[in-house]
Amino acid sequence: MHEFRYVRGVLHGEGVSLAALARRFGTPLYVYSQRTLENRLRELTAALAPLDPLVCYAVKANSNLAVLATFARLGTGFDVVSGGELARVIAAGGDPARCVFAGVAKTAAEIEAALRRGIYCFNAESEPELVRINAIAARLRCRAPVAVRVNPNVDAHTHAKITTGTYENKFGIALEAVPGVYARAARLKNLHLRGLQMHIGSQLTTVAPFRQAVERVAPLAAELAARYGLEFFSIGGGLGIVYREALASGDAAWWHSGPGRRFITPARYAAALTPTLRGLGLKILLEPGRFLVGNAGLLLTRVEYVKQTARKRFVIVDAAMNDLIRPAFYDAYHQIVPVHQHRGAPVRCDVVGGVCESGDYFAKDRPLPPVGEGDYLALMSAGAYGSVMSSNYNSRPLAAEVLVRGHHAELVRERQLHEDLWRGERLAAWQTPGRER
Repeated sequence: MHEFRYVRGVLHGEGVSLAALARRFGTPLYVYSQRTLENRLRELTAALAPLDPLVCYAVKANSNLAVLATFARLGTGFDVVSGGELARVIAAGGDPARCVFAGVAKTAAEIEAALRRGIYCFNAESEPELVRINAIAARLRCRAPVAVRVNPNVDAHTHAKITTGTYENKFGIALEAVPGVYARAARLKNLHLRGLQMHIGSQLTTVAPFRQAVERVAPLAAELAARYGLEFFSIGGGLGIVYREALASGDAAWWHSGPGRRFITPARYAAALTPTLRGLGLKILLEPGRFLVGNAGLLLTRVEYVKQTARKRFVIVDAAMNDLIRPAFYDAYHQIVPVHQHRGAPVRCDVVGGVCESGDYFAKDRPLPPVGEGDYLALMSAGAYGSVMSSNYNSRPLAAEVLVRGHHAELVRERQLHEDLWRGERLAAWQTPGRER
């Protein structure tokens, strides 16, 4: 699963003590394991080897340049949703010709920049977008590669805020409307109809929704390929990860999150989808994000206070919802473990940050060892949608980030300084001293 484990009572990332990293770089601190990133990618591609897919890592999950460079050097493609993400991929050594550009609100400037960079394909979400892409391509005297994102109206049975494949969502074009859209798009002279794409949601933990969506859309992909010469069918991303697991001094880890609940694995995912996809004769693309990076990262934080009230025990830490918003935003679970193993009996407590919001918490009524001021805690499985969703709320600097490989650790994002918080801001002319009026 990942390369975080206890060694002689101290939590390590690969061969590096996380306590030493916390002392060296301070907290809050994101730590990523390069070996875990590489292993997750290899595990997924091995399971899907009969399809020889192009894996396009979903940059939205974690866009740190060091993470992107890790995948670029292994030959992945990238799924981007903004001009900024495309620029990051290129800065990290990624190949724009292996990039797909998704998102419902692509601007004219983003479309032009992507065409000039020679991206592999736009995943178009609406007919007005296709018209806009065609017009920009005509101005640039080129043909723009496009795929339509089909909405298969499949309930992913995940959190409401991360489901994307039903007709109540803003994404894609309804399945029954897609043939007509392709017929009209084929008449736009500056479009190259390259593929068909779908994505039904994030953090799916069973294969059933994937199988249902693929079986529903695959016949349409075959029909459109025969009619318009499509090259690929993208099945999107969404593979879930385990957010609750044991940490041992050895290699103990398993694919479940509690008694009797079995999680999706790459092998099960491949077994469910390969029979349908293999016979299409199309290049298969997939766009995993969380699966590749989620368990490859954690957030280190320091206990500032332990506050006991008549009703609650609060463990107050120096990280907060601005650093990791998932618990506040999604009621998401993150396993929390002490960096130094404790032998005391667990005590139920709320783990909270210092932001002035009642929703600023990481866990409620969670049994934890009896930690005290100055102890370090690790919020596990924070490699996806952690740092990328952080903010400067309450004028809090963004956390530093570190990548470990074996016994080596490198700072891959500096901690913000206070003066960075207002960099780019300025007083209005009439507020300048001596010019008030």
